[in-house]
Amino acid sequence: MSLSLDATQLDRYSRHVIMDEVGPEGQQRLLEGRVLVIGAGGLGSPVIQYLAAAGVGTLGLVDDDVVERSNLQRQVIHGDDDVGDAKVASAARYVERLNPDVNVETHEARLDVDNAHELIGAYDVVVDCADNFRTRYVVNDVARIEGIPVVHGAIYKFEGQATTLVPTGPCYRCLFPEAPEPGTVPDCATTGVLGVLPGTLGCIQATEAVKLLLDTGEPLVGRLLFYDAMDLTFETVPYERNPDCPVCGKNGIDAIDGIDYTGGCRIDAD
Repeated sequence: MSLSLDATQLDRYSRHVIMDEVGPEGQQRLLEGRVLVIGAGGLGSPVIQYLAAAGVGTLGLVDDDVVERSNLQRQVIHGDDDVGDAKVASAARYVERLNPDVNVETHEARLDVDNAHELIGAYDVVVDCADNFRTRYVVNDVARIEGIPVVHGAIYKFEGQATTLVPTGPCYRCLFPEAPEPGTVPDCATTGVLGVLPGTLGCIQATEAVKLLLDTGEPLVGRLLFYDAMDLTFETVPYERNPDCPVCGKNGIDAIDGIDYTGGCRIDAD
């Protein structure tokens, strides 16, 4: 890796450069990194904000939604002037103002079975900020096939969870073999969500993504982190790889053709 930080970058990233755990080599690695952020909403906002500030050189943003005024209580990279615009376009403008070193690749689409391989396979790390189970299972399955690590996060009212899925560790299906039945888990439009909650979980996801790019520290592999904002408590629950997991087990899949991602997103054993 050739070091090519210019004077402006040495100034911008000086607090990284002076750290033994990062240094100029690590900052160069961040600048050369490619991260796909799925969702530019509540969780995606702090993820995009902090990865851009850290100097991750390429951010891919996937979202098919537009900015609504009700988003602004928690989706902090969007503002009043962005209402009605595509979230990926609004997010790209935010990153452009924040850090000119960062190249933003916008994908105004919903990640699904038809585009998941093309999108996920083009990046080094995926940060899953999706708000639905279908997308989470598609991301997990395709990322495992492509050998790409995923940083997962989810929020509900005052609570959140995060974990990191790497190709050699347990996958999302080891933790949750199938999704709950549709309609049994209400979304934030129905139950609400504390505006600051995604800031905490999104920062944790961004931290995990940076650690993966730097290949440093101990990511949340095989550990599910629970955060309760009401009690301000964190709890970490270990989980293991399931040898019979239909995705990462001994007879794991090598393609998602034919998988039904409706309902419980279940993969039936042969």
